[in-house]
Formats: sequence, C-alpha cells, structure tokens
Amino acid sequence: MTLSGFLGAGKTTTLVAVAKHLQEMGRRVAVITNDQGTELVDTQLARSAIAEAGEVTGGCFCCRFEDLLTVAQRLVDEHGVDTLLAEAVGSCTDLQATVIRPLSAHYGERFAPAPLVVVVEPERLQALRTALPLDDTDSDMSYLFGKQLQEADVIALNKIDLLDADRVAAILADLSERHPTATVLGYSAKSGEGIDRLVSHWLGAEPAERGLEIDYDRYANAEAALAWLNLSLTVTAVDGFDPDAWARSLLDHLSATTARHDWMIGHVKVSLESAGFLAKMSLTATGAGPSADAVAGTSFTEAEVRINARVACEPAELDAAVAEAVKEVAVATGTSAVQSAGVPSFKPGYPRPTYRIPVTAN
Repeated sequence: MTLSGFLGAGKTTTLVAVAKHLQEMGRRVAVITNDQGTELVDTQLARSAIAEAGEVTGGCFCCRFEDLLTVAQRLVDEHGVDTLLAEAVGSCTDLQATVIRPLSAHYGERFAPAPLVVVVEPERLQALRTALPLDDTDSDMSYLFGKQLQEADVIALNKIDLLDADRVAAILADLSERHPTATVLGYSAKSGEGIDRLVSHWLGAEPAERGLEIDYDRYANAEAALAWLNLSLTVTAVDGFDPDAWARSLLDHLSATTARHDWMIGHVKVSLESAGFLAKMSLTATGAGPSADAVAGTSFTEAEVRINARVACEPAELDAAVAEAVKEVAVATGTSAVQSAGVPSFKPGYPRPTYRIPVTAN
C-alpha cells in the first residue's frame, strides 16, 4: 500500500493511523519510510507506534527500487507481515510507472500493489493552487504537486477536523471535478475521522492503468528548489529539561527565520527521544506555529534529537539557520546540544528510476 503526497501533508501520521486500523482488523502490518537522506524523524515516529518498520534512504523509492524490495522482503520473511504500508518521499511523483507497475510486472507473484493514495492538506492545496490546472506558466513546485494529484487512484484530503463542514465539502467537490477518475475523500489522521473509509477504499480496489506524461527536467528542478537537512544531536541538562518545550522553541525560531527571509517551508520536523518517551513536532508553513505529533509529557536529562528540514533556500543558508536556532534554544533552556550525526544540507540529484513502465507498455 503506497502513500504519496507533498511535504507536510501528514503522510506519516496517516501511515500510523492506517496501520493501527489494519492491526485492529487482524492484519500483520509493517511500515516503510523513505527519504533522500538518513536520520529520519518519521521512522522514529513510526517505530514508536508500530512494532515493525523499515526505511529506504539515500533516494526515492523509484531510484532505490531494489532497496525497497529488500526491505519489503525482510519484513515479510522475518516478521510474518501480510500488509506493507510504504510512504514515498514528499517530493516524489510518477510512482505508478516507477514503483507500482514494476512491482506487479517483476514481483507480482509475491506482492500485490494496492491503489496509490495521494494525501493533500487544505493549506498546501491553496498555496499551490496554480497547479490546477497545469500549464507552462506554473512554477516547477506547482507542476510537481499537480503531477502527484494527476496520478492518484485515491486523493485523500487530510486535516478535515480543522475546517467546517461546508469548507470540506467545497474542497472535496472541487477536487472531484478536477480529477474525475480518482476517488476523493476526506479524513483526519489526528482525530481518526474517516480513517475507516480511507482503508476500505484502499483495500477494495486495484491500481488503475493511469498514464502520466511528465517532464523530468521540471520534476528535478522542483526537487532541487529545496535544501534538505537531516541532523542528529545529543541534548543534555543536568537538572533536566522539557523536551516538548525544546522542540516547540526550535520550530518557533525557524518559523520566524523563514518568514524573515521569505523561504517556503516544505516541512521541518524535530523529535526528542529518551527512555522510550518521544516528543515530535512539525512545521509545515512559513511563519506558522508548530503542531505536536507526539508529546513526551515528562522531563529529560538527555535526549537523542533528530531534525529534518526541507526549505526553499540554499543548503548553506539552511545549515546556518538551524545552527543558530539550536544555539539560541540551548541557551534559553540551559541545555547542551552536540551534533552526533548528519552531513551538510544538500539538494537532491536528478531522479533516475530503476524501472519506468509507461501504461502503454502493458
């Protein structure tokens, strides 16, 4: 079961909510997260909620197809998993041709791909409105977003708990009109509303034979518009500190920095883990406040911290902004923060799928 959608749409929260629902149905579930880099906050969140989890790093599923297959086979063989949930990188598209059809064509005797679900959320949908419909005047970022929607079997509107019923109905009707071949539905990964209907649609059909014409140069330009940072720190305080407040302060600082420089945020995620307790917060819009995905609710004296940031700026600028934020928060909270893993920020390379099977080839 492959899950796609733009950065910040709430894919990981959806992944966990769907996995728990499937487990309640009696299925043995594992999740696979994906990223261009390593040190993933999402994998940490998934493992805190679902026993079996794996990750594919260093590139999208399409470019790391054999890695995806290896992780999937390990989870099935070693843990008796019967249902795999795979979350693609938020800047990835063309998954029907590069992941779903290749799985069916080359490994159909073992894996049966479900329909492709693409998650959208109201604020991002509004911000990238020019992607609907597509034309040559769109930004490359909007072009990529539009292609994600075009190839969806199911378009899942997340975060409906934040809107009134009339607004939800209007957005769903608009998406249905623009994408008549996709199933369009609303749900909330956080509250659980509509998760049962999403799972029912996901399990109840097969992927459609969708052809997608895509300009890989524009696709690559969209990915390269973002600087990607994955960083791990060890944060300590002899007298203890509040991990939830630490995460919130860090994201507040970065939100203010991005607003000051007018940098678009794909997402910024931070997690702090200690002795089985996890704090995780996310930032998905420039100048906005963070949202809590997991609350520790207790004091830490030492924590392993992961920071994942996808921001439309130069890599060196993102490195400097995060370093400044960490320094300011450490001083304000009386903590010591020492980098334990991570490399300088980077821009993703040109997408080169292992396989690409257009619909006309079947």
